[in-house]
Amino acid sequence: MLVPAGLSKAPPPPGEPPATLVLPEHCRVDGVINQRTGAGGKTYGIGFALALPKDWSGRFLLMGGGGLNGSIREPIGPVAAGNRPALARGFAVLSHDSGHKGAVFDNAFMVDQRATLDFAESSVRTVTLAGKAIAQGFYGKSATRSYMTGCSTGGREGMLAAQRYPELFDGIVVGAPAMRTGNSNLGMSYAQVMFNQAAPKDDKGSPLIDKTFSPADRQLILKGLLNQCDGLDGIKDGMIENVGQCRFQPARLQCTGAKADSCLSKAQVEALERAFAGPRDRSGYPLYAPVPFDTGIVDTSGPVSGYITTGAPGVFGPPLRDLTIDLDARINKVRNDAQQRLTDTSYWTNLNTFLDKGSKILFFHGVSDPWFSAWDTWDYWLRASETNGEAWDKASRFYMVPGMAHCGGGNAFDQFDLLGAVVDWVEQGKAPEGVTASRRDGSASRPLCPFPGYARYTGGDATKASSFTCTQPDVEEKP
Repeated sequence: MLVPAGLSKAPPPPGEPPATLVLPEHCRVDGVINQRTGAGGKTYGIGFALALPKDWSGRFLLMGGGGLNGSIREPIGPVAAGNRPALARGFAVLSHDSGHKGAVFDNAFMVDQRATLDFAESSVRTVTLAGKAIAQGFYGKSATRSYMTGCSTGGREGMLAAQRYPELFDGIVVGAPAMRTGNSNLGMSYAQVMFNQAAPKDDKGSPLIDKTFSPADRQLILKGLLNQCDGLDGIKDGMIENVGQCRFQPARLQCTGAKADSCLSKAQVEALERAFAGPRDRSGYPLYAPVPFDTGIVDTSGPVSGYITTGAPGVFGPPLRDLTIDLDARINKVRNDAQQRLTDTSYWTNLNTFLDKGSKILFFHGVSDPWFSAWDTWDYWLRASETNGEAWDKASRFYMVPGMAHCGGGNAFDQFDLLGAVVDWVEQGKAPEGVTASRRDGSASRPLCPFPGYARYTGGDATKASSFTCTQPDVEEKP
């Protein structure tokens, strides 16, 4: 199907304004790979959409998915591409549903073995090989370079591509990867229980979750966090750029007497300390990473915002109301879940085949992400660095995005072009350092710096990226 040049019809993320992205004339190919009748008599197969621009750059890009997939997103390549998606740059762009149809968190497809395997890993390779073959047939020549970008589940898919199919791509951008959801879900449940223990109780002893932290308490936490961490980047502007050296201490906000709006109770302070430190088993082994203290932790704007409990339903349904949690039993269930173990991408770090062919991989993660801890992704990056040594440092960068929630949004400079950065690194040997990031409304910009570096204010107009310099902290520490 020939699609004329015009505005993108891709639906915007929840809470975001309609897209105004101009796309070039392109041919769109829709299809299904290995269509079959599977468990329960349902039809399965890897559905895909491939956009083939008239003016092709010779580059191919696979889009990562989201949630449990189940739908085909518009093949434009928007992730980490600023305001110019891959299709607008002349990439042939491929999108797919990973082998089943369903709502974003509908796991009914997991009764089918092949559909589960396609979602967990194999659809990435299958659809990429098919997409490249179609592009070669259409243009009469093969792609010169191949790339992949994705966030959340798409980030996990980018990781598994580098780990399990290292020959597929020359450059990958991984955002906030859903790389071990059994553990991250456990971390969220643990935090909720810690908050519940600090909540006032009704006459039946159940926690009044919406009263755990009042609006005044939330503002107090934010003010205290900014007082302790905002100025570490050379300017107090409501942004915590020096992520690695922010050592927020909730105890400094604790009341010395009775609870008041100007201080937190001892129970509230202890709940914050335990929830953000993350769960540990009986032996003290961490079951999930700590969660960063950042400006978005008190956000209440939507179902996927904030880390501090509100009592409102989330995307997974009503909030947890439990007052206790058996961490050992929960983690044993995660460890014995075969599908989870196959899906996880947080363990394999030997990437020498991927690196030896000259491929590059960039990571980014919103510091205020309420679903997956940015410290968990950073821990993977460090472990991969330890395994691969100098080769990793010459092929990868990690970008913390202060204030950003899950894959975007929040009080953040969340518009940045890491796609262009990875292309320049692969094709021109230009290793990325600071990448200019902008607010979504275009009101301000500043550098997005490879972690543990941060954007330090050096003087001038604070709305301009030129007034900041990527700076290494005095002391690098692992949380």
